This record gives sequence, C-alpha cells and structure tokens, in this order.
Amino acid sequence: MLTATIYENLSLLKDLDQKQLIVLIDPDKFDEFKAEEFFNNLPEDITHIFVGGSTVEAYKTDRTVSAIKLFSEMPVIIFPGDHTQITEKADGILFLSLLSGRNPEYLIEQQVKSINKLKKSNLEIIPTGYILIDGGKECAVQRISKTKPMPQNNIEAIVNTALAGQFSGKQLIYLEAGSGAINHVSLEIIKEVKKALSIPLIVGGGIKNSRQLENIYKAGADIVVIGTAFEKGNFH
Repeated sequence: MLTATIYENLSLLKDLDQKQLIVLIDPDKFDEFKAEEFFNNLPEDITHIFVGGSTVEAYKTDRTVSAIKLFSEMPVIIFPGDHTQITEKADGILFLSLLSGRNPEYLIEQQVKSINKLKKSNLEIIPTGYILIDGGKECAVQRISKTKPMPQNNIEAIVNTALAGQFSGKQLIYLEAGSGAINHVSLEIIKEVKKALSIPLIVGGGIKNSRQLENIYKAGADIVVIGTAFEKGNFH
C-alpha cells in the first residue's frame, strides 16, 4: 500500500524500482474545454500531473487545475515558473531552486515571495533542485531566468550540482533540457547523476518517443516528465 504523502509515494516507488511517468501541462497552452479529450488520449501509465510554465497568464493555473480535477484523480503538482502560479486547488508544489544558475531571483527570491501563499495553503511542499541542461536551443527557462544551461559535456559539474542539491536538503533532483528541446538530457549524464544520488531523479525535456523514454528509464531516471510531445499529440 502506498504511503500518505506525494513525496513518500514517489520515494517508495523509486525504492521499488517502479518507474513513473508524469505529464506536464502548461496552462497557457491548455484548452480547458478539451480536457476530457486530452486525458482520454494519454497513456494509461501516467502517474502524476505537473502544471506550470515559464510564464502563465494570471489565474490560468487555477482554472487549469480545476479543469484537470474534473477528469483525473491523479495527484496534481504545481511546477511553478514563479510565485504567481500557486493555487490551493492543486495537491502539491515543487519548491524549486534553479541550481544551475546564479540568479538570486530563482535561487531564493521567488521562494521568499511564495511564502505568504504557501503557509496559508494545504499544499504539500516538495523541495526540488532544478538543473537546466543544454537541450540544443534556447528555452523559455533560459530567457526568463537569465541563466545559461549547463553544457552536456560537463558531466562532473552536473553531478556535483545535483549532489550539492541533495546535501542542501532537496528531496528531488530535476534534470531539465527545456520545453521542446532538440536533444534530451544524455544517457551518460543520467547514469552518472543517478549513481551519485540517493533521492529520486526526475528527467524532462526533448523526449519525443517511447524508445527514448525506455532508454532514459534504463539509464537511471526514476521519474520522466513529458510535456510538449503529449501537448501536440505527437508522442510515438
């Protein structure tokens, strides 16, 4: 039987070596009136739903989560681009720190701005180290955060950054190649980061088909996030 909290469930499934697949929904690209059709077309092995984007129109996250809840019983977790995307209608939130960048706005400032909302909410708060990896093109996270992604050939620095996140108390490490990336995070990076960590590893960005998904799982990802390919209906 799964334990009570979202994080305990994620951690338990990791320990059981049960891979998890999460769909990422960007509220600015989500048609609330086609929510039922969207969920009917998703693979049956989706386990959780992330909601968020680098920039989101005011109140759109709230409306998106409400629409999701009508058609899905899966846990809904906010994957926020900034503090304005917080909604109490979700079940949890990734409390993100952009560890790959050095912009204080996304290392600590956005987190401080979120506190008044979070302390009044019942959201489960999951401290997450977010590491942006070069996916072959400039992504929205890079533009908004004004930080550079880590090059894929600098594996030691990526591993050390992930471990710095774990040592500082993060409960998840998220390797992200960016929305619509040309290249997903390399299998070698995933393998080396997985070897170093004892907490669950999330990988997202640029994953376009089931062969890539399976290879990423085999390399060591505990959780894979797919957004654009599901959003456009072209995941093969």
